[in-house]
Amino acid sequence: MKKSELRENIIKTAAELFYRNGYNSTGINEIIQKSGIAKATLYNHFKSKEELCLSYLKYMNYNFLENIKEYCYSRPETKLRILSIFDFLEEFFNDKTFNGCWCIKTVSELPKNDKKIKKEIQNQKGQFIEFISDLTTVNYKGKTSKYKASKARQIYLLYESAVGESHLHQMDWPIREAKSICAQII
Repeated sequence: MKKSELRENIIKTAAELFYRNGYNSTGINEIIQKSGIAKATLYNHFKSKEELCLSYLKYMNYNFLENIKEYCYSRPETKLRILSIFDFLEEFFNDKTFNGCWCIKTVSELPKNDKKIKKEIQNQKGQFIEFISDLTTVNYKGKTSKYKASKARQIYLLYESAVGESHLHQMDWPIREAKSICAQII
């Protein structure tokens, strides 16, 4: 296996385990065993569990943004495009692998002073807000950038609460309710 393929295999394995079981509950030995690699191979690619976690977060975010962009941009350039983030979430919720937000799960397991991983998560959430802002541009022509930024953050908060609450309740009503509120504010 090529070095890049080995690295990708390790990241995918860690992603599956971190997302399903949690960052703290997943040990390096479990990742090594499930990846079918030697300990030295893992440490040739990642200096620490923290570095592997950062790669996991980037992997998850990249795939999420690619998938949600493709999904939403296939919708008409109307309010339906904005609301489609909730349709995307509902499909994700109905997937058997849904386990809430990987960022929030990870940050909830970190000590307060862990700045590297928190900074990465803040960056990813910022990218998502930018994406929402791009979706809303058509609907807010002639409005100030401050107004547009505020609307994007409001929609982001609705989306994030829908993720958390649908995971908590194991029901999709939080997604539908958040979509309904979003339709009222756009």
